[in-house]
Amino acid sequence: MSTDPRYPIGKYQPQEYSDTLKQQWIADIQFLPQELENAVLNLDEAQLQTPYRDGGWTVHQLVHHVADSHMNAYIRFKLGLTEENPTIKPYDENKWSVLADVDIVPINVSLTLLHALHKRWTVLLENLERTDFDRTVVHPEHGRQMTLWFLLGLYAWHGRHHTAHITALREKMGW
Repeated sequence: MSTDPRYPIGKYQPQEYSDTLKQQWIADIQFLPQELENAVLNLDEAQLQTPYRDGGWTVHQLVHHVADSHMNAYIRFKLGLTEENPTIKPYDENKWSVLADVDIVPINVSLTLLHALHKRWTVLLENLERTDFDRTVVHPEHGRQMTLWFLLGLYAWHGRHHTAHITALREKMGW
C-alpha cells in the first residue's frame, strides 16, 4: 500500500493479458458496488461531507464520481466492441463533481446505479472472446490508443482506488 493519500493502493500498473488476471479484474468490477457500499456503511452526513484528503473530494463526491466514471467506462467498452477504433469522449471530472446531481442527490442513488450498471458490465465482460480485449479506442486527451484489456485493468483498479480512499479515511478518523 502507498503512503500517498492520493494513491492508497498505488498507481495503475498495466499488465499483460492472462486468464487469471481477467477473472480477477472482472470480479473487481462485479463486486465493486458492494465493496463501495460497505465502505460508506453507517457514515453520517458530516462524515460524507469530509474530504478523503486535503484538497480532495468528499466521500459523497467520490461515490458519485465512481458512478459517473463507470458509466463512461461501460459506454467506452460498448463503443470499442461495436466500432473500429472509436475516439472516446473525455469529460472534466472535477466540473462534474460540483454539478447539482452530485451536490443534491443522496449517494444511495449512485450506489443503486452502480449495482445495476456493474451487473450488465460483468455479463458483457464474461462473454467476451480473448480477441475482444485487443480491440481499441482512442483517448484524445492522452493522444493514444487503448485496448479494452488496458481499460479493464484500469477500471478494476479505479474502483479499488476510490474505495481505498474511503476506507483509509475511516481508519484515519477512527470511524
